[in-house]
Amino acid sequence: MKEKLYDIEDRLIQFSIAIILANGKLDGSYASQHLSKQLIRSTTSAALNYGEAQSAESSRDFQHKMKLCLKELRESLVNLKIQKGAKLIKESKNQEDLLKENNELIAIFVTSIRTSKNKSK
Repeated sequence: MKEKLYDIEDRLIQFSIAIILANGKLDGSYASQHLSKQLIRSTTSAALNYGEAQSAESSRDFQHKMKLCLKELRESLVNLKIQKGAKLIKESKNQEDLLKENNELIAIFVTSIRTSKNKSK
């Protein structure tokens, strides 16, 4: 079980790194800077909150922290879609990979939260 949790943590960290690298290639426009900074905050927040979830004091605390991660991942997805629509990320292959990973992480967290709630009942 611990190894599987590490895989999610590693994916969140790698996703954050990929976002940082992709957003480092944006133009200097106000929109690019604004969205880039917010996207970096939301993706890194998901990774950091997941780290906190691993030391949750109760199942309720765990679920709360996992929901925070999910919230940040959903915000990241909307941000990426805005950047895609505005054609701010130049490499479309990289952008599609980021969107795919973001969607997969959301699915993992939805399932994990649901499983945790069912175990708590």
